[in-house]
Amino acid sequence: MTRTRIEGLLAAFPKLMNTGKQHTFVETESVRYVYQPMEKLYMVLITTKNSNILEDLETLRLFSRVIPEYCRALEENEISEHCFDLIFAFDEIVALGYRENVNLAQIRTFTEMDSHEEKVFRAVRETQEREAKAEMRRKAKELQQARRDAERHGKKAPGFGGFGSSAVSGGVTAMITETIIETEKPKVAPAPARPSGPSKALKLGAKGKEVDNFVDKLKLEGENIMTSVGKRSVEAAKVLAPPINMESVHMKIEEKISLTCGRDGGLQNMELHGMIMLHISDEKFARIRLHVENEDKRGVQLQTHPNVDKKLFTTESQIGLKNPEKSFPINSDVGVLKWRLQTTEESFIPLTINCWPSESGNNCDINIEYELQEESLELNDVIITIPLPSGVGAPVIGEIDGEYRHDSRRNLLEWCLPVIDAKNKSGSLEFSIAGQPNDFFPVQVSFISKKNYCNIQVWSLLMLHRWDVTLASVPSWLTLAMPQHLHGPTGHAKRLALTCH
Repeated sequence: MTRTRIEGLLAAFPKLMNTGKQHTFVETESVRYVYQPMEKLYMVLITTKNSNILEDLETLRLFSRVIPEYCRALEENEISEHCFDLIFAFDEIVALGYRENVNLAQIRTFTEMDSHEEKVFRAVRETQEREAKAEMRRKAKELQQARRDAERHGKKAPGFGGFGSSAVSGGVTAMITETIIETEKPKVAPAPARPSGPSKALKLGAKGKEVDNFVDKLKLEGENIMTSVGKRSVEAAKVLAPPINMESVHMKIEEKISLTCGRDGGLQNMELHGMIMLHISDEKFARIRLHVENEDKRGVQLQTHPNVDKKLFTTESQIGLKNPEKSFPINSDVGVLKWRLQTTEESFIPLTINCWPSESGNNCDINIEYELQEESLELNDVIITIPLPSGVGAPVIGEIDGEYRHDSRRNLLEWCLPVIDAKNKSGSLEFSIAGQPNDFFPVQVSFISKKNYCNIQVWSLLMLHRWDVTLASVPSWLTLAMPQHLHGPTGHAKRLALTCH
């Protein structure tokens, strides 16, 4: 069919609609119009008169179901904006004038156009970015160590700058709350290498290796990936975490909070997950107990590791193994206690955000304020992310507490606050930009804190020792204190295991 023929058929359709018939098809001498009203628009299917009208109606329904997948509203401007996406989807339904045997789910899969080469490119780029970040941390660690050595020897710290002798001060901020308990004279030791064999202990952080595993799979499939990239990615993974002073007994307390609030107020859901991780690098400290102080009043649910004595934890708030003859694993992270809190109580929200967008002519004025509800917390590296409309340029900032970053590629405005605490518990941001109030939601917030939300801490550490003695060699004052059932009826000496704290 020529273009002129198609345009003529389409131009004749509105005239045929004025006949007043209440049918969903119109026939002429040569073709049949099968159509379906869609608010202010019509979905029209032009077929020959010999075509099966039942199949044509089913094809028309499938066409009409595809449009909402790409268009938020059934309006002409939305159709024009997503015209190419619709054409690609329509091409999957009809090929060479005949309908393909596909459904809506298959059309979604075909139009996604999943690219294997794109995955390769992204995996390599992420590996290179991780390598650059690891190199930056390594350099910062070297500079910080050089500054410490200079201060220790009474020398002036070296300056690093372009035009002056002023030194750059700073350090790497830890992303996870940590509690370190020292069992001997403090010393700085590097983190020991974990064994490569299988372990029965809980393991965290496995997601960080997904990119490297994907690159390795690509190599096995024959993809040409530079071997140096793979080696550097392994080195980057080793130094990606900030440096930590590891002692013989090292504990890490970590909490993650995720919550969703309504646009008009009200807490929809709040979920908190916490865990105490134990890492022992010296075998002589493998038989220990941890005394945990739980001063939480919010009703968290505690759960111990299956190998931990639950009765001991319930009665004495101590974490120890069920079998006292066994010891904790060496050189591996073990999750010994975890807790969970799920609530819709608004008073539990640690930080509240209030966003007020108001239309002003062609622009929209946005006022955002925050307030710290849990004054005992100190929030660091707070980032409040506000979505922006696309294609309207940068926002005009009025008043702001802190700093901001405009990401034009992702259409985001990031409000950055280094610290929020009891002395700096509230702040506001005002800016204006073209758009509608709905364009500035949802607002997302992220932060870290060196103090955990639930007041659960490791208070002390108890070491367990074992001696084998016979009753014949036990002093009289200790024998008198022993239960009666320990003495044999025939005078034979029994072996007694003493546990000393």
